[in-house]
Amino acid sequence: MTANDDYIIEILKDVGLIKPEQIEEAKAAAGGRHQSILDVLIEQGIISKMEVLKTVAMQLGMDVIVLADHEIPQEVIQQVPAAIARRYKVVPVFDSENTLSVALSDPLNIETLDSLRYLLKRNVDGVVAAEEEINEALDKYYGRAEKSMEEILDQSRGASADAQVRMDDTADETVATDVDTPIIKLVSLIIMEAQRSRASDIHVEPLETRFRIRYRIDGVLREVEPPPKRLQAVILSRIKLMAGMKLSEKRVPQDGRIQINVAGEDLDLRVSTVPSSHGESIVMRILNKQSLLLGLPKLGLFADDQQIFERLISMPDGILLLTGPTGSGKTTTLYACLNHLNRPDRKIITVEDPVEYRISGINQVQVREDIGLTFPAVLRSILRQAPNIIMVGEIRDFETAEIAINASLTGHLVFSTLHTNDAPSAIPRLMDMGVKPFLLASSIRATIAQRLVRVICEKCAAPYTPTEREIGLLGSAASQFKDIKLLKGKGCAACGQTGYRGRKGLYEIFLINDEVQAMIYNKTPLTQLRARARELGMRTLREDGLRKVVSGITTLDEVLCATMGD
Repeated sequence: MTANDDYIIEILKDVGLIKPEQIEEAKAAAGGRHQSILDVLIEQGIISKMEVLKTVAMQLGMDVIVLADHEIPQEVIQQVPAAIARRYKVVPVFDSENTLSVALSDPLNIETLDSLRYLLKRNVDGVVAAEEEINEALDKYYGRAEKSMEEILDQSRGASADAQVRMDDTADETVATDVDTPIIKLVSLIIMEAQRSRASDIHVEPLETRFRIRYRIDGVLREVEPPPKRLQAVILSRIKLMAGMKLSEKRVPQDGRIQINVAGEDLDLRVSTVPSSHGESIVMRILNKQSLLLGLPKLGLFADDQQIFERLISMPDGILLLTGPTGSGKTTTLYACLNHLNRPDRKIITVEDPVEYRISGINQVQVREDIGLTFPAVLRSILRQAPNIIMVGEIRDFETAEIAINASLTGHLVFSTLHTNDAPSAIPRLMDMGVKPFLLASSIRATIAQRLVRVICEKCAAPYTPTEREIGLLGSAASQFKDIKLLKGKGCAACGQTGYRGRKGLYEIFLINDEVQAMIYNKTPLTQLRARARELGMRTLREDGLRKVVSGITTLDEVLCATMGD
């Protein structure tokens, strides 16, 4: 529901809509299923969303309305521009001489009303409506933010023959700026549809006979309806122009950044080009700033692992390493940790290549090897800045590892990442780089391996019995899944017929205690190190995944694909 769930629950309890024992039962269920207590109460039918809205609104002296019962005049709609209405998800409903009343779904969101008063330069108050009704009203009164791709392509077909020749042959700065508006709209639409689809990346790929566009949604690439091949050159040029790249340079890779407002929302995209056989392949990474606001529970940690995690990141010094392949969510976890630790009494400095998200209150340094601003060079300098916490985007070589370890031994807490398959493998990997065992033993506090799995869609989740093949693949863990029903998404409009919506992390936490320190110092082989870690209570990625299967968070298929067996 909202970030004020505890306050809402107290209100509901005070007015007698829920009982203390129901709250305790929901709290127990929420811990196992990784939901908020209020969401569990609603899901169990103890209280409805509308009852919650009405009760909280009544406490705040606000009215609750059904938007479908009101035909809002156009002159009222015009009081709030479309971009502002969509950004703040509000609909103007009543306009008197002194006050404009807007419908919003969260009665406790006072900041929205304050922002609207500032932007509209008039008095604004709120009435409450269901979120679904507000979304429908936004589409009804403001229309879609962009035309459909078919409409835009129809307009682009009317381009002059001269413009067409320039699109196919030259694609220089003149084309990128002079080509008809439909092409500009088309590129904006591609970005907007990716955002609406919750995509993390947009892949624009020139092939021999066609021009392919794919979105990566919940870690899986999905192809979408592409523009015609004849528009390839001008679309690529438009993207490069937006990213501040050299349009005439097509032989070497380039990197850029796009900041754009689409349908009232500010988007930040990191753009990369690579020359391919049939043109430049472009990938646009959509940097979702909402992931910065993730609390540690939202990462997918169970209560016991979260306690360990919070204890680790609260240590005064040492190194905490996150390991895993590219795309396993390490950066998101690092930023969630920094966001958790970001307080006025702490100085935090990061060294990144590139800086993906900009966080207020944190000093972030972009590595630039072309001018000598490398990881080691930056690390040496920032130690003189007296930071409490340092984040190194990735340990790539001995020099970076050595400086990071020295920083941890001189009273700094250091976060970093490493590419290994599991948590214990980080130790021999650093030894291979040339780091002395005694330095590793005394500096590393824990290594954490991570993978991402898709989450079962709540809208279409249904019980199912795992097949014999699935159970057989589990090996020694198969016995706990016999004759039990698990959850699986059937596929619906909310999840794009996939059965999944969103992703959570699987974690393998390898704690470095006195015994493990001695094993590292004595260069114990990895197999023995891993075996002893298991004896000391380390859960593997697969074991953590199976816990999440039993809890109804993900499916056996996802865990089997993302993890290795023992």
